[in-house]
Amino acid sequence: MNTTLKHLSCAVGVACLAGLLASAGASEVALRGSLRVHPQNPRYFTDGSGKAVYLTGAHTWNSLVDMGRSEPPERFDFDAYLDFLQQHDHNFIRLWAWDSTVWRTQANQKLGKVFVHNVAPLPWIRTGPGKAIDGKPKFDLTKFDPAYFERLRTRVGAAGRRGIYVSVMLFEGWGLMHGNRRRSLAPEGWAWRAHPFHASNNVNGINADTDGDGITGEVHRLGNKAANEQQAAYIRKVVDTVNDLDNVLYEVINEGGNKDWDWWVVNTVRDYERAKPKQHPIGITGHGAERLASMSASPADWISPGRNDGYGEDPPAWDGRKVSLLDTDHIWGCGGTVAWVWKSFLRGHNPLFMDPYDGSVLGTPGDPRWKPIRRAMGQTRRFAERVNLAAMKPQDRLALTGYCLAHAAATGAEYLVYLPAAGEVTVDLSASPGKLAVEWFNPAQDKSTSGGEVEGGASRTFKAPFEGHAILYLSSRP
Repeated sequence: MNTTLKHLSCAVGVACLAGLLASAGASEVALRGSLRVHPQNPRYFTDGSGKAVYLTGAHTWNSLVDMGRSEPPERFDFDAYLDFLQQHDHNFIRLWAWDSTVWRTQANQKLGKVFVHNVAPLPWIRTGPGKAIDGKPKFDLTKFDPAYFERLRTRVGAAGRRGIYVSVMLFEGWGLMHGNRRRSLAPEGWAWRAHPFHASNNVNGINADTDGDGITGEVHRLGNKAANEQQAAYIRKVVDTVNDLDNVLYEVINEGGNKDWDWWVVNTVRDYERAKPKQHPIGITGHGAERLASMSASPADWISPGRNDGYGEDPPAWDGRKVSLLDTDHIWGCGGTVAWVWKSFLRGHNPLFMDPYDGSVLGTPGDPRWKPIRRAMGQTRRFAERVNLAAMKPQDRLALTGYCLAHAAATGAEYLVYLPAAGEVTVDLSASPGKLAVEWFNPAQDKSTSGGEVEGGASRTFKAPFEGHAILYLSSRP
């Protein structure tokens, strides 16, 4: 069997197996170990096997805390969500925290919702005495709600049994940093008035409104000893809850924070995990208080660049300073294209999709715009698992289209090239003498076809055998 047919046979077998496992619903996948940055290719993680682990997946807001108009809010069907992820060959999600007791989606009315979501459970118990601003008992920030942490452990464990890695979001910052200010129909200060660290909402005398404006509490800052002590206790509780699980990553905060506080959270997690059985990667995400230079210099293992950092529809090639989990959430919010997924993959990123999913929080049910994006991420993952990803890096100059992930070498060479539109592409194969198998992948049809073989050692021109965008895969691997 020649190299191309062998690769095609392997791909068909893997695709069929994935389909069978997904249709079975709760199929279990054994993980090899917790993730750490790959020592030879820091654009990716590894599980200790030596292979690079490529992460991609669709995450949604109410995957951990329930959100809805009812009281208590409607419970999220997490098992159905895991089925959905498996069906699309995804292997990563962000597990969302939410700091406030409500989400006024009037602040997001362009995404189809103009009402108030109730949010529960939160990490702390509402014991009173006394009533919070919303008329319910005040929080005791020294007492954790067992229901929250039992759910956290159960859902992370369930995802791990499906081979899905989970970034546990420790804090949520969009509400206070972005949504809380005057936006559309939402009243200014709504997220702060619903926050447990508001002086009127807890029995512990903690007040994070250090500037006294009454609009946005300075929750995610250093300098408030009482607040920071409770945050550190909460961080330790999260770590105690999930440390023994291999599929864990941590995220400091979604779109908020402050540089010194962000770095303090990273170090608090790392210092506490140092004496634990396992250590897990920790990340800082964009569109918050930090820009790319600050995130890159931070003690975090992974970061998520955003549009403000120059990462939009055509993301630049990644240099591997940290692992890049490139997320549509920090570029469009809800948005993205199939082309963006392939461009991100071939430029050394791990693309993620902020998914309206069933439309219950934002968006509309069954929106057809998102299906191709979900499918494309699964396609990139299947390629990532076929190739020797640990040896590959983005090398735009090798292909005239500018999108090339390659291991250009005399032996074991591999080139993945993206053609955004039908036509020809010239690829510089000077570093790879000898024969290479040629394969064309049609993303629209989810189908591969053999293109025979080509002699390397020079620049060669290839023409896609079908219309539309295409993936060219060249390989001299045995």
